[in-house]
Amino acid sequence: MLDPDRADAAQLVRLPGIGPALAARIIADRDSRGPFRTAEALLRVPGIGPRTLERISGYLRFGGPAERESLNRY
Repeated sequence: MLDPDRADAAQLVRLPGIGPALAARIIADRDSRGPFRTAEALLRVPGIGPRTLERISGYLRFGGPAERESLNRY
């Protein structure tokens, strides 16, 4: 599981459908607007729509340290 409020770009790109540009937008949004706290809050990031959110939501958790090991299967 990955906490998008603490993950770096290298961790975010391991999520399905998240490339370097979208990872950078997630981090920029988080830095400027604060933590996401819920998966639905990621919809405020340009490029993340309902379909992308559905693809990644099973890999996300909130309120804990980011972990790399759970995404090594990609």
